[in-house]
Amino acid sequence: MKQQSLLGALALLAVAAVPSWAQEPVKLGFITKFPVPFFATMENAAKDYAKRNPGVEIIYGQGKSATDIEGQIAQIESMVTRGVQGIALTPVDPTVSTALDKAVAAGVKIVLMDNNIPDWKGRTALATTNNFAAGKIAGEYLKTVLKAGDTLGILEGVPGVPALDDRVNGMLEGLNGLDVKIVGKGATNCTEELGISVAEDLLTKNPDLKAIYAACGPPAAGAARAIKNAGTANDKIVLVGFDFCCGEEEALKSGVEDASVAQFPTKMAELGVDALVKSIRGEKVESLIDSGAALVTPENMAKFK
Repeated sequence: MKQQSLLGALALLAVAAVPSWAQEPVKLGFITKFPVPFFATMENAAKDYAKRNPGVEIIYGQGKSATDIEGQIAQIESMVTRGVQGIALTPVDPTVSTALDKAVAAGVKIVLMDNNIPDWKGRTALATTNNFAAGKIAGEYLKTVLKAGDTLGILEGVPGVPALDDRVNGMLEGLNGLDVKIVGKGATNCTEELGISVAEDLLTKNPDLKAIYAACGPPAAGAARAIKNAGTANDKIVLVGFDFCCGEEEALKSGVEDASVAQFPTKMAELGVDALVKSIRGEKVESLIDSGAALVTPENMAKFK
């Protein structure tokens, strides 16, 4: 009888030692910007996380383009209506913060991924690449292959989006100390089509252009096509991209593109979802979670596939 009492007491202690939320299901929303491989990788990472954690249910949404503000707002509102406890998203533009404020007011926790919304205080955490530091990696590489007086054209992403602006400003910081002339820049909305157009314009207006930097993967691939279409020899112009996606692998293999800055979208998504789950379950999480970045060249690109 005493043994049974002891076993019963131990069982009660064991139950008490397990946090009460351990088996409680968690329902999340996961929203990415638009359909490119980078965001597909993030979504797949979130799905893998959910498979490894049976108590986590995730519903997914994605915008149509890098400027689909209304689409992202609609998805945020829909997920709140569907009863999610938290939303992890890659914000397409700072103006979606109004919809996020309403979500927070409804008790929904928000984790931002990929890029921040400056001055918005509602987030629980930010899981991202340090885009300024990553841009600096690109600039430091350019500094090793260019010389004073060389000309550079810039393919911006979406001007006004902090993460994309940081990639340009970081690149310029990396070039600091080398007198390179910026001969032109243009917005691409992170699309290959606009990347081709802006690069063609740069090449036409600057026959002696020495380098192009693209702040997103699709425009980098577009610039590679523009360079090839113009009949410019690979060794006449340096092309550096960002994201190592969306055609950049082929451009690096062919020798048209010289380098790219890789982010780690799988890690970013996993860290973002994990922070969201932990915060919902009452655990403390870091407010800033850096998922890292690295320089990709034809010599080391196999490591980043």
